Amino acid sequence: MPNAKVLSEKKATVEALTGRLGGLSGVLVDYSGITVAEDTELRARMRAENVDYAVVKNTLLRFAVKNVGFEALEPILNGTTSMATSMTDAVSPAKIIKEYSAKLAPRFVIKGGFYDGKVISVAEVESLASIPALPVLQARVLGTMLAPITSLAVVLKAIAEKQGAPEPEQAPVEAAPAEAAEAPAETAESPAESEAPAETAAEETPAEAATEEAPAEESPAEPEPAEETPAEADAAPEPAE
Repeated sequence: MPNAKVLSEKKATVEALTGRLGGLSGVLVDYSGITVAEDTELRARMRAENVDYAVVKNTLLRFAVKNVGFEALEPILNGTTSMATSMTDAVSPAKIIKEYSAKLAPRFVIKGGFYDGKVISVAEVESLASIPALPVLQARVLGTMLAPITSLAVVLKAIAEKQGAPEPEQAPVEAAPAEAAEAPAETAESPAESEAPAETAAEETPAEAATEEAPAEESPAEPEPAEETPAEADAAPEPAE
């Protein structure tokens, strides 16, 4: 009869297995026949993908599957059994196990697995392995979500650049000769403007105009001699003979 220490260790192992079976997904494998080097390589790959991988005892795993309601796994709990599980990535355990089962067959064979609280078959494990890994899925979903926003940003940027585009650099160069051509025209008009004072000086002052116009006026007509009345004519002395 096992002592208390052994029973305590087995109880702790069952509790740990129960916790692993409560993860997102897991795969059970018959690993008989693989070499130490192959096993070491597999474990290193699992650690790199944050997947827990370990050889388990079927007797202790039976207690654990009963604790989580995975009794459908009991028929495959025979021979050599190892288990790969993940608490954060549902795809990586199945993907890595499928890869090595194809490379190491028939010495490394998938028995079955579980996903999202349900027991799944070997075919379902392989289907799960065909799904892209979580980082890839996240990138795809993010890209799908950002695609409309990115397209809108590109369109708005193009519109803004079109509306705010500066005038062609040639415009100032073409305008310079025009301004230069106008400069002589303004200079040519300046003599005309300088003639204005001369014309002003040539104009007659009001006093001179009055003086020149005065002779043109007719002098007052001399009064005609008054006609002599009859009385005055009779009174006039007759000339001597």
